[in-house]
Amino acid sequence: MLQHNAYLAPMKQAPSYLIAVEKLVAWLGRLAGLLNLVLIALIVLDVLLRALFDQTAAWVGELSWHLFAIIFLLGIPYALQQDRHVRVDLFYERFSPANKRLVNLTGMAFFLLPWAMVLFITGCRFAAEAWASGEGSPNPNGILWFFPIKAMIPITAALLILQALATGWRDYHPEEGSGEIPAE
Repeated sequence: MLQHNAYLAPMKQAPSYLIAVEKLVAWLGRLAGLLNLVLIALIVLDVLLRALFDQTAAWVGELSWHLFAIIFLLGIPYALQQDRHVRVDLFYERFSPANKRLVNLTGMAFFLLPWAMVLFITGCRFAAEAWASGEGSPNPNGILWFFPIKAMIPITAALLILQALATGWRDYHPEEGSGEIPAE
């Protein structure tokens, strides 16, 4: 089981949508972790091509940047779920569980959700423009299309919104909220 906001009480029964969102985010977070291995292999391949054959391919460098972006983007909702995001803990650390829930809900309502919605809307436009124009690498032998990586921006924003709502639900319903997120 994955830990979520350890100060919350054990769950009696979570709504199925909450479980589905959190399972998806947890799975994608683990996938992002595994993509690090792919990224390392790609970088090693690039280094070997340069060192042994004095060659490199544009797609290798571009793909490594795209993988890094995917890892970072998929890690954002996962970090929120696992309560591993950056927080200024000058006072928060000393707050009671009720005050922590209030701070979390207020931060999500007034900062995280509006920002994620703006990111979703602008990200959709950004990805749509890349799709419509057939944007790709300007480099010979580069990646043909950039729209898949640009589509990760609104996908991440949507996942972040869903995870924020799930986390908010758990913080608002502490008697029903959970310290456990189903791992499967």
